[in-house]
Amino acid sequence: MISTKVVPSLKSAIFSMFVVFTVAACSSQAKHHESMHEKPKQNIVDIAAGNPDFSTLVAAVKAAGLVETLQGRGPFTVFAPTNEAFAKLPAGTVESLLQPENKDKLVAILTYHVVPGKVMAKDVVDLTEATTAQGSIISIDTTNGVKVDNANVVATDIEASNGVIHVIDSVIIPN
Repeated sequence: MISTKVVPSLKSAIFSMFVVFTVAACSSQAKHHESMHEKPKQNIVDIAAGNPDFSTLVAAVKAAGLVETLQGRGPFTVFAPTNEAFAKLPAGTVESLLQPENKDKLVAILTYHVVPGKVMAKDVVDLTEATTAQGSIISIDTTNGVKVDNANVVATDIEASNGVIHVIDSVIIPN
């Protein structure tokens, strides 16, 4: 049998343990909730460079001297062509564009893939066109999936610290 002197101490110890566990659980839940709403830490270039499917795009961004721009504050929306998208171009096109003498052409093509501002997928469905950083207008068609000019959007809303990436299956070329 438990002594009547021990019961108050036991109740106090159990209550203290309950308080400690409750505080610890709440703190853990709060940290989990905060991490779910943290802003992404990688910028657009970091995300692209970390994905082998964008190695051609990253090489082109470097050759065009656009790394610092796309690492900047933004926000930017980038319609990012994959390596397979670049492979659809006529033979020798990518190699030619990467030459220093074609830097202006390359910059024009790459900036045609960038829309100033952060345009999420839910926003794209309400658009029929958008003005690019290059200055031209891209057409947006949402009647059967989402198309940007002649490219299908195959992945959306890859959030970066300075904008968002939507993956496309073809390189889009300004007129």
